[in-house]
Amino acid sequence: MKSRIDLFFKLLFVCCVLGLSHAARAQVKPNPNAAPNDFVQQVADQVLTVLKADSKVRAGDTARVNQIVDDLILPNVNFEKTTRLAAGRYWRQATPEQQAALVKAFRGTLGRSYSGAFTRVDDATNVKVLPMRGEADATDVVVKSQVTQRANTQPIGLDYRLEKTPQGWKIYDLNVENIWLIENYRNQFAQQISQNGIDGLIQALNQRAQQ
Repeated sequence: MKSRIDLFFKLLFVCCVLGLSHAARAQVKPNPNAAPNDFVQQVADQVLTVLKADSKVRAGDTARVNQIVDDLILPNVNFEKTTRLAAGRYWRQATPEQQAALVKAFRGTLGRSYSGAFTRVDDATNVKVLPMRGEADATDVVVKSQVTQRANTQPIGLDYRLEKTPQGWKIYDLNVENIWLIENYRNQFAQQISQNGIDGLIQALNQRAQQ
């Protein structure tokens, strides 16, 4: 079960946060000021189209994966908030330089993980975003979706947490099978920091990204 959850964390985090590739720039860019469920569906549809068509990604080209991570994740996710919440109380103890280094190291770790997950997207992969529930003027929301890869397989539930910013909706967390990404990493971060400090966590993340 753990390996299955890890796989979908890697695969679906990519599907929810990536923007356009060079092959899809002619398409209409997802509207971050649309309803949050519409925004997530637009991004997911666009990303799946790109991944299915990109032979380099499907072949596991690390340089291409890194390019996508570096160029296209940030417009759609508040990665600093993701890192800050994962670090918890230790974030306030870090210097501004350590905070910036931690964000970069965490992004690199996740980016490294994506290389295997990208190759698992196939022509049958589909993301269906469910209708929104809750108050229409909410500024922090959870968007639910279902992910399928083949006919006659059980859909996987995936929840996205978004916040409304001056630039529109930003994704900062997700939940697969009742495990939130931030909560999962918070435990790992706390253990590493308690043993080796914030610099030790940064070093460990950088080493993991290079493996």
